Amino acid sequence: MDKLSATTVFESLSSGVRLDIYRLLVRVGPQGMVAGEIATALEVPPTNLSFHLKALTQAQLVSVVQEGRFQRYRASLGLIQELIVYLTQECCAGHPEQCAAICQPISCPQGLIPTQATA
Repeated sequence: MDKLSATTVFESLSSGVRLDIYRLLVRVGPQGMVAGEIATALEVPPTNLSFHLKALTQAQLVSVVQEGRFQRYRASLGLIQELIVYLTQECCAGHPEQCAAICQPISCPQGLIPTQATA
């Protein structure tokens, strides 16, 4: 990840609605949700939701797959992991063992992070 990619992610998540969408998709895991389910869960009008989902997709924070008449959205957890690595790669001047007590690794339940084939 580079600075431009990181700022794109931050800009996309700077909207409260987009942050709520992303967090909801993270919560539901690899099965994702179709747009109507997201709209219902967050009480967001479909036209407003469409705008925000497009922004998240363009920032590569979510992936979308067509399923008949519906589009299923999934959180791109790998991108957020790349962002975390980018933000912390110089932790303690390149000696992360010095700050191990404050830099706890993030753990996800097995199978939560979708592979490229399912994303």
